[in-house]
Amino acid sequence: MTTLSPTPRTTLTRKKHRAATDRAHLHEVLDQGMICHLGLVLNGSPVVLPTGYGRDGDTLYLHGSTGSGNLRAAATGADVCVTVTLLDGIVYARSLNNHSMNYRSAVVHGRARDVQDPDEKMHGLHVVTEHLAPGSWEHARAVNAKEFASVSVLALDLGEASVKLRDGGPSEEPEDVASDHIWAGVVPVQTIFGAPVSADYVPDGAPIPAHVNREPAR
Repeated sequence: MTTLSPTPRTTLTRKKHRAATDRAHLHEVLDQGMICHLGLVLNGSPVVLPTGYGRDGDTLYLHGSTGSGNLRAAATGADVCVTVTLLDGIVYARSLNNHSMNYRSAVVHGRARDVQDPDEKMHGLHVVTEHLAPGSWEHARAVNAKEFASVSVLALDLGEASVKLRDGGPSEEPEDVASDHIWAGVVPVQTIFGAPVSADYVPDGAPIPAHVNREPAR
């Protein structure tokens, strides 16, 4: 399946021309994002919390503590909504009303599955770890039995999802285009990884593994 299938929950109601329908756009946003927000109704009240995740094909794995109330609720089959947003720029226009942002956002609806199979659960932890800290799975100490039992992994199918994006310069009213004394344009926004800082207990001069160093921008 290469295109996103619209549903009542994923059909845009405003700025429909900003919808991206290619599934590759969904994968791109999820792969470039670093954290998602998991939303659901918990004890009668909406809750939206930052959550670690990773994508494998059209499955999104979510990770958290077994003591997390929102993950426990999601594991019961409650409807959830997962969002990831990438901010690419602040758009300055000649009118305040036309100021905007360049962005790419993904919204996924569905019911998460509590991963109980030990092999898939370990695979889900692998996917989440490698999404946030590539190379760590083979470098750091493996998960022990106690740690494995203390974490929860949920799987969410990406079958019901939407992507919305904006890029380019400001949209102006005709009368504002002539107001050449007001600056307009875009200030790009990037996520930058700094130089790694070793923990206090790491011996001076210990080499930093190649997988820890990141490209300067993502």
